Amino acid sequence: MITQEDLAVRSLGECRVDSPMLPLLERRRRSYYNVDESDRVLFDDTGSALIERGGSAADVPGFEPAGPRRKIYFDPSKARAGIVTCGGLCPGFNDVIRALVMELHFAYGVRRIHGFCNGYQGFIPKYKRPVMELTPQSVSRINELGGTILGTSRGEQDPGEIVDCLERMGINLLFVVGGDGTLRGARAICREAESRGTKLAVVGVPKTIDNDVMYMDQSFGFQTAFSVAADVIRTAHAEAKASPNGIGLVKLMGRHSGFIACYASLAHNDANFVLIPEVPFALDGPGGFLAALKDRVRSFGHAVVVVAEGAGQDLMGGRGNGSDASGNAKLGDVGVFLKGRIEAAFAADGLELNLKYFDPSYLVRSVKAIPFDAVYCLRLAHNAVHAAMAGRTEVVVSRWHGRFVLLPIPLAVRDRHTVDPNGDLWMSVLESTGQPPAFE
Repeated sequence: MITQEDLAVRSLGECRVDSPMLPLLERRRRSYYNVDESDRVLFDDTGSALIERGGSAADVPGFEPAGPRRKIYFDPSKARAGIVTCGGLCPGFNDVIRALVMELHFAYGVRRIHGFCNGYQGFIPKYKRPVMELTPQSVSRINELGGTILGTSRGEQDPGEIVDCLERMGINLLFVVGGDGTLRGARAICREAESRGTKLAVVGVPKTIDNDVMYMDQSFGFQTAFSVAADVIRTAHAEAKASPNGIGLVKLMGRHSGFIACYASLAHNDANFVLIPEVPFALDGPGGFLAALKDRVRSFGHAVVVVAEGAGQDLMGGRGNGSDASGNAKLGDVGVFLKGRIEAAFAADGLELNLKYFDPSYLVRSVKAIPFDAVYCLRLAHNAVHAAMAGRTEVVVSRWHGRFVLLPIPLAVRDRHTVDPNGDLWMSVLESTGQPPAFE
């Protein structure tokens, strides 16, 4: 058994010299994502350590682990499955579809698998969307393509009509691949089926390119997305360095969560400023972003600015009015807005400026998954099948602290995963870019 003595780290002695990191550290506040130097990280975050000491795993909150069960609820020879993909495109959609079909067919012997086209519209008669018969042959090569062979759509549909469709087709396993709006729809489908006494297992594979699902280490497609975005930042850096007073301005996806902007900027260390929704910033004044940008260009001759699409919305005077079909607020275009403000600020000071603007949003979300995400999609899909066959419902498959677990949908949609301004990720961004802790 590992003891605390085994984990003790030796020290050369008492620390007496003030660290140059103090300006950053003094702004930090203790949070879930910030492990303070006085904290400890659990060696064993399962219940096994507690059980060894005479306790019970039930004594501490814990997720149900994902994976195959010795006994299952559905008879595979009589089971019929449905798969639907919803929301915006994301690398890995087709990998998930393929892995679901292969696992259902070969591991469990489920032969009747249907793909519903264009999201939840695929269940509703008035849209007249086709239903695809999914077989190992029809999905064998789809992982080599971006997008989703089933198509997608946004917006709510009547859960009563959806369950009507599922009942008519005799479907008792439904796999839903989508983000928080999609998962809220899945929850409504579960509640409707329950109210009718219909035995329907609804299992989600959470899809969000922004990596904003709570209680999930990382969403599928995220690594692909920030890898592609990192290459765009590298291109912007080359353009900025090639011209006098060059600035590369890159707008990346991230409505409420700046994870893509943070990880992409860290991948090549080429960004000098990163602006995200979680950290408000001022544009004007001696401590504002524009003053810092001009100082950087005067000192080094160039700069690279990365901004997440949801950053700085408060600065645009409500330019993004209304909402889309999913109920998401329409955002103002912060990239175009910043471009204009930077150009005006340099012109006001009589400074030469060569600014190149990059917006790779659709390129980032429509490419095929890189190998890491391909493997991750497969493992999520396998565990989704295991959960559904065991009769679990109103649940999504997640990976939490490196382990695959079953996450109840009500908990998954309760909050949004965001970058913690006091956490170690944002600290790494500040260290990498050298930008001030705040623009105010």
